[in-house]
Amino acid sequence: MRNLLFLAVLIAHTSLLFSQESNMNNTEIAEFKAKINETSKATITIQSNFTQYKHLDFLSNDITTQGKMAFKAPNMVKWEYTEPFKYSIIFKDDKLLINDSGSKSNMDLGNSALFKKINQLIVNSVKGNLFQDSDFTMSYFKSPDFYKVIFVPKDEKIKSYIASFILFFDKEQADVMEVKMVEPTNDYTRIVFEDRQINKPLDNEVFSN
Repeated sequence: MRNLLFLAVLIAHTSLLFSQESNMNNTEIAEFKAKINETSKATITIQSNFTQYKHLDFLSNDITTQGKMAFKAPNMVKWEYTEPFKYSIIFKDDKLLINDSGSKSNMDLGNSALFKKINQLIVNSVKGNLFQDSDFTMSYFKSPDFYKVIFVPKDEKIKSYIASFILFFDKEQADVMEVKMVEPTNDYTRIVFEDRQINKPLDNEVFSN
């Protein structure tokens, strides 16, 4: 009986959480997009800690890594993984710079329209500004604590890599709280940002490999 009671309470609580998320109406969407675009235009640099959760269906637990993210306008992003391994990825001037524990390599993304587009998606998702991109179908949701926007690529080539982008925004600051990238296999990567610092001085040397 105790187990049944606990299960009933758990189901009720879960149902309440899901019921708190609802569709945004057209007026709310317009106001939300205007706020995000204003914030994005005013954002020159972003520095943040992050925790990444890689979900694979065949594993019982997500793969968890931690690190630091740096962004500088117009298009430089660095993902520096610090735990449990040292690894960094830099997107800069249509190039991908990789440092794997001292082993360095470069890739020119400008030669591939597809990877150039994916690079733009990554840069814009950090800023939270994908709303001008006509290459997506977008769905808007709200809850008491956050806004959520689901971006589904229209381009079949992009969709073969990324089935959808999901961005979670803080309701007060309009900052990106979390990015979720869902693969065609339904495996996904969640990146949760913490301790974000906006428009703090950031040297270009940070983006050197």
